[in-house]
Amino acid sequence: MWWDERVSVRFRRNLQPTLTYWSVFFSFGLCIGFLGPTLLDLRCQTQSSLSQITWVFFSQQFCLLLGSCLGGVFKRTLAQSLFALFASSLAISLVFAIIPLCHNVVVLAVVMAVAGLAMGCIDTISNMQLVKIYQKDSAIFLQALHFFVGFGALLSPLIADPFLSDTNCILSNSTANASSNLPHIRKSLVPHHPGNLSHYDLPMKGMVVTRVSYAFWIMALINLPVPIAVFFLLYKERMVPCFNSSSHPLLPADELAMEARPVEKDDLSTAVQRPRAAGGHDDLFSCCQSKNFRGASYTYFAVHITGALVLFMTDGIVGEYSGFVYSYAVEEPLSVVHKVAGYLPSLFWGFITLGRLISIPVSYRVKPATMVFINVVGVLLTFLLLLIFSYSIVFLFVGTASLGLFLSSTFPSMLAYTEDILQYKGCATTVLVTGAGIGEMVLQLLVGSIIHDQGSYSFLVCGMIFGGLAFTFYAFLLFFHRMYPKPSSDLDAASPDKPAVVDDTGQYQR
Repeated sequence: MWWDERVSVRFRRNLQPTLTYWSVFFSFGLCIGFLGPTLLDLRCQTQSSLSQITWVFFSQQFCLLLGSCLGGVFKRTLAQSLFALFASSLAISLVFAIIPLCHNVVVLAVVMAVAGLAMGCIDTISNMQLVKIYQKDSAIFLQALHFFVGFGALLSPLIADPFLSDTNCILSNSTANASSNLPHIRKSLVPHHPGNLSHYDLPMKGMVVTRVSYAFWIMALINLPVPIAVFFLLYKERMVPCFNSSSHPLLPADELAMEARPVEKDDLSTAVQRPRAAGGHDDLFSCCQSKNFRGASYTYFAVHITGALVLFMTDGIVGEYSGFVYSYAVEEPLSVVHKVAGYLPSLFWGFITLGRLISIPVSYRVKPATMVFINVVGVLLTFLLLLIFSYSIVFLFVGTASLGLFLSSTFPSMLAYTEDILQYKGCATTVLVTGAGIGEMVLQLLVGSIIHDQGSYSFLVCGMIFGGLAFTFYAFLLFFHRMYPKPSSDLDAASPDKPAVVDDTGQYQR
């Protein structure tokens, strides 16, 4: 294997929980990718206007952010985390099954809000648990985790595509003009910015003819094994009340050998200190309590803030670029035909997924700090070249692929790097997940408003500015890393700056 034996043993020992967290993130990806392509058919199903249906986007994004903030509440014990993941993944399957029954846009928005809460919990808890299990070895497993969300986001549009309406799915006397422009309208829909689509006459009353329900039912069935996998992990850990027993499972051979090994002084000190290292990684509101600030240096807060700001910018770029690259391409000066421009968002997400796959082996050889540096510099240079060659359609496609590659591994690399700086004792996972979620929502709204007022060229200018800010914040993070106190045995155990003791055995701790 291309990694060393120590990491391989640790992975085998934690195989079931690791695969379970990866599968739950696949559910997260399924939910991310389906809404955009199916939104017009959902508009027909709810017989709503374009401006009304875009509120469904907002309800999902806002509640995803809220779920990310609250996800740490369920991290207090392993049982709470797994029950939250089971409820969240099951909720996503139920949401897929219920969406075809929602014939009112308000009801649909409420259902998507529930999906957003479940997605937010999945995002925070899965990242937290993988960091907790692998700690200094977590980078490679976080890269794999985020590959699965990209894979799910690619799969759901492919599932939905055969069931999308080729003509207007509300039959009336005024459907001819709108039907011929459906692909253009579908690609231009982003949260709260239907763009300049108001002149298209999409009927709101008439006979509804759509087959999109089948797509959602198929996705519900595909997602169903995920909560089952979480339930089996709960069962294995003796956390299902009706199946709980006092007997303990037999130890595997390698763990039995470790149990029989003589206890050395260092191991004894590690065992004594481990209960003290159980803190950290609370929800966002618990992180803000004054007791967590006691004895913390200013660099402790600076690392959290600068790390979150880097992801605020980079995840914001992902949201604004995927949302508006199509609209930018079809406008002057490029004036790409609608059908060709429609490949740009798919190309972008495809290379994000490819980049995450490539990053799995790369992250084992390259430090997270180096990977983040390569990512932010690559994003900045790509936007610079896109501005220079702004009249080149070919380079727009090349730049879109390049941007997807550079953005792909930024989040997991930044999470691994920041947690390592804080010795796994801060609130980095919760703060970073929340910062990324806010950036994706806020920057997409901001760029949409700027494009509406200033024209399509401002799309690349905004990306260049966000990339420059991401690089600047990362430079500040490097500076605060150098200033951050080094691990020391005489630090007070209650201090947030106290390093966590890494469990070298890789045991799956309750």
